[in-house]
Amino acid sequence: MSNAREKKRAKKMRNQPASVTLSSDCGPCPSGIQHHNGGSRSFQTPKQDLHPDSSQEFQQQRHQHQSPGPSYRKEQYFSKGQGRGRGGWRGGRQNVSQEMPKYITASTFAQARAAEINAMLKAVTQKSSNSLVFQTLPRHMRRRAMSHNIKRLPRRLREIARKEAEKAVHQKKEHSKNKCRKARRRHVNLVVEFNRRQKKNIWLETHIWHAKRFHMVKKWGYCLGDRPTTKSYRACYRAMTKHCLLQDLSYYCCLELNGKEEELLKVLARMCSIDTGPTFAAVPCLSGRLQGSLVLYRADRYPEDLLGPITFIWKPKDGSGITSETRQLWIWTHPSLKQDILTELKTVFQCSEPVETCSPEPIVTLLQEEKQTDVAMIVGKKRKREDNEGEKAVPVKKIIGDGTRVPLESYCWTSQTTGVVISDLTMEILRYRLIGPLSHCVLTEALKTASIQTEMADAETELNNWWVENCKNSEKVSLHQRQEAIFELLQGINSPSEIAAGTILGLTVGDPRVNLPKKSSKAMPNPEKYQGKEDLHRSWSCAQWKPLSNHTDDPDNEKVRQLLLEGVPVECAHSFIWDQTICKNVTENKIPEQDLNHMRGELLVPGSQLDLGPCESKIPILLVQQPGKVAGEDRPGWGSGWDIYLPKGWGMAFWIPFIYRGARVGGLQEGLKHSEYKRTPHIPNDFPDCPAGIQFAKELENVLLEKFKRRPPAKRANYVKLGTLAPFLCPWGQLTRDWEVRNKAQEESVVTSSADSKSGATERQVPCEPKPGLTIEDSQGDIMEEMAKIQNLCKEDGAATSSGFFVLRNRKLLKQLSARCRPTCGKGQRVRPASKLGQKEMTEDALLSIFKCYPRVLVWVSLSLLRKGSPELHAMICIPTQEDFLQLNKDQLFCGPQEPKHSDIFKHKILKLKERKKKKNNGNALESGASDALEAKAVEEPKELILGLWPDPLPDVTSHCSRILLGFVTQGDFSLAAGCGEALGFVNLTGLLHMLSSQPTDKKGLVLLRTPASLQYRFARLNIEV
Repeated sequence: MSNAREKKRAKKMRNQPASVTLSSDCGPCPSGIQHHNGGSRSFQTPKQDLHPDSSQEFQQQRHQHQSPGPSYRKEQYFSKGQGRGRGGWRGGRQNVSQEMPKYITASTFAQARAAEINAMLKAVTQKSSNSLVFQTLPRHMRRRAMSHNIKRLPRRLREIARKEAEKAVHQKKEHSKNKCRKARRRHVNLVVEFNRRQKKNIWLETHIWHAKRFHMVKKWGYCLGDRPTTKSYRACYRAMTKHCLLQDLSYYCCLELNGKEEELLKVLARMCSIDTGPTFAAVPCLSGRLQGSLVLYRADRYPEDLLGPITFIWKPKDGSGITSETRQLWIWTHPSLKQDILTELKTVFQCSEPVETCSPEPIVTLLQEEKQTDVAMIVGKKRKREDNEGEKAVPVKKIIGDGTRVPLESYCWTSQTTGVVISDLTMEILRYRLIGPLSHCVLTEALKTASIQTEMADAETELNNWWVENCKNSEKVSLHQRQEAIFELLQGINSPSEIAAGTILGLTVGDPRVNLPKKSSKAMPNPEKYQGKEDLHRSWSCAQWKPLSNHTDDPDNEKVRQLLLEGVPVECAHSFIWDQTICKNVTENKIPEQDLNHMRGELLVPGSQLDLGPCESKIPILLVQQPGKVAGEDRPGWGSGWDIYLPKGWGMAFWIPFIYRGARVGGLQEGLKHSEYKRTPHIPNDFPDCPAGIQFAKELENVLLEKFKRRPPAKRANYVKLGTLAPFLCPWGQLTRDWEVRNKAQEESVVTSSADSKSGATERQVPCEPKPGLTIEDSQGDIMEEMAKIQNLCKEDGAATSSGFFVLRNRKLLKQLSARCRPTCGKGQRVRPASKLGQKEMTEDALLSIFKCYPRVLVWVSLSLLRKGSPELHAMICIPTQEDFLQLNKDQLFCGPQEPKHSDIFKHKILKLKERKKKKNNGNALESGASDALEAKAVEEPKELILGLWPDPLPDVTSHCSRILLGFVTQGDFSLAAGCGEALGFVNLTGLLHMLSSQPTDKKGLVLLRTPASLQYRFARLNIEV
């Protein structure tokens, strides 16, 4: 039978019962035919005898069992394939015959028939399709009501239909009592539903506002707005440059430290270094006047084991001058860094005993809530929820806090030895950021300072009771008035960058919902108030960020000048937001939005300003100035603004007024562009030596790899042919190792070539380890002392340094490198002596010898393309050759060289593996001999080969292409601020020094950039901004 006929017969017989056979006690049938317990089916025994010696004995037994009576013929069945022609079964009898037995065993015969009947019934009752009973009827017998009314079916099918209806699949789902939309949209039910939906990823207080206007992403345990749904890329840049951009940074984590100042400084000094910048003990920061920023390391592990960057604020002192008094310190960190930093803080402070635990109230479901409250059904009236006493039950809205904490987990720890208490205030303090030159105008128009109140509005409530008590103190009232005066003077400045970086101003403001304008408008400065009459004709340019120094001798102008010169006094940095009891009071006694709208509706003049009087809430806040761009010489102060800290529960109350004053809202992508234009590392993308940065790189690689796999091979780039080893990941560890091996090989070759030369010439070569007493020049004594200290530190941690890599953050060394990267002569370049940078320039040999202490170190650099081009993520930074410089000198429009196309050495292997897999799936056996050898080779090859990607392990990344690799780009795009392509990334320190030492003076700092999916190199200028 052909293959097609076999498939057709198998399809036809798939639901037929299988042959049922039982062992028979009867002897063999004549002519080799065995009967199965008296059945009509038979099978032919094989012609050859299995036991030839017993053939005679078999024949005798057969004749003994045969009866002398007449033989009965039985209708024979044709065996499979017998008598079949092309058209079907052939007619006529065949010569095959058998004799019926004279007697049968009744029990065995009945047992065999019962088994066949059971198999037949099972096959009949078993459904071969997913259709219901009424769907199997002919179309003329079907009725519409059969699906729900069994009596419309024929009687023979009603029992089967009844059993089908009893199954759970066909049962109607029970609907909740609050089925209608009106019931689901009730405020109480919405709160319950929203609390249920944010069990895994916490929502910010502005989440619903963002969810309607932004693309949301789930990151770091939060649901955050990534980018607006509208086209607003350039609009957000214009807001940062000319007006104000608003961001919700409430997902940042706040860790509070309480303890004696000496104990705090003593322990925290082990986690930071003065080489990277000001520490916790910096005088302006320690007084509480300025906000500080630094990078934390594991205790006594600098410059390795980075934890991440943080910002910190000290609570201002009470004025007693006692150094041993209890101080409060806030440490603000990114949520991806929080767990590592918190663990290290608990370790260094020896905090083990939990003081308090987070025990949130159980979230009540919709049905449970309805069961708990009695519903009074009165005819003609709406349903009203009542409590046991018969009064209307007011549901308490759950305020989301402790966003990154696990329920029933401790969030406050104390140390028995030092007495330091560490508290986790995540989501207890909200944080908004306003970026732009007119961010202070948005603040001054949206917020109004609180009025003095000496009497309680209502004795029964606790509304503003803390404010009334503080207003009875004359010193605190005068302090509040000074803060109010400074806040009003902010309208007289052109940009927040004119104020000292990190300036802190404490305030107590009224409810901002009361001052909402009728229509949205842009907040602009008031030049009439702070400028002379002769300057009124000059237009106020938002982009001109210059101090008011040429104005008339107006008293307000003098106060503005004094504010810009002296800054905010330390006393004015005080705020009641440091007191958690006051914050809790402010949160719990907030006037609901519904009540405010009801009061607005009762106004005699619709649209007029609402005056709450003593019933208006008073909210303590903290304003912190953000410096913006401080590194480099171009665009100083760009991107500066203000951070505002609020008690929880007041998020939307401040958010909407800011938007009504013209602030444009940005998401995570806008924050990334803000960091890119400021040329500062972004958290955690640009911190490859901390655990959060490593985790981010792995997640990004998986996302990009999955996106790459979704495209067919003809529609995606072949990175093997393009010479790109790692298009989705920056292999920093291998880059530093390869440069270390390359440097050692060069030193060995230099030593062998100069073995016969004089010893003086040998001393001029770069030693592998500089001697401790090495001196270069007498004028460099201060610098050499610093270098000797670093040398000793590197020798102590030599074993650890050789195992991994880290990023160089020593400011003195970075300034020396920055001076080396600048061209000293050439067209359009000015000679910049090192003394202008505040340091003495070192000689080439001294700098090389010192930096040999860092064999595996990365340096943060910024790059700007000389001509057209837009750098991308993971672009390669390479060293140009002398031929490239010659070509650039000949042709000033020369963009850059091109990488020769590589050959794909894995394509043939991948195709062979696919062929073997295809044969294996089809069931074809592989050929022996040569195919076995190929299989053995395939086992040795990597398990997963992807067409267009290099498999692990990678070859030498530095010398894989025609240009030596120096580093990678972590951020890159066309910069709207600079008007050209800009990129940020890391380069290897050893490779950077090698490049600078071999480049001509007028070409210092020129490198080549190549995107992963291109063969074109482009010239770029490398800078190190400190």
